[in-house]
Amino acid sequence: MLKLTYTETGFNLERLAQSPEQLVALRVILAMRVGQTVCVEPSTAAFLLPANLSVLDLLEAEVLRDDGEAIALSVADAEFVEVTLRGTWLSVDAEGVDGLFVTVLSDRAEFLLLKLWLEARLMLC
Repeated sequence: MLKLTYTETGFNLERLAQSPEQLVALRVILAMRVGQTVCVEPSTAAFLLPANLSVLDLLEAEVLRDDGEAIALSVADAEFVEVTLRGTWLSVDAEGVDGLFVTVLSDRAEFLLLKLWLEARLMLC
């Protein structure tokens, strides 16, 4: 499972062994125990990756091999590729910009996407 944590300053991407159902259940239980509202809904998330990353072609091949609709790649412009993911959004309110987005892809797609995202972050430093 991939977990994207969105904050005011950006987002963080993690790969977890836990299932989305387990994560959602734990978040709902936590919200109930602390008296906080929680919004859980199907959603999409999108972000940009530089088009010149080393293994982007491997991710493109994996997306073509994948029968599901959980991930899509599209050319944003000459320098960037847009990654769109389908999954589940969790936040304290439906209109919130802070929260968690979780999705499940093939193991290889998750590995490659995390590798590309980390490589892109290193390029920015």
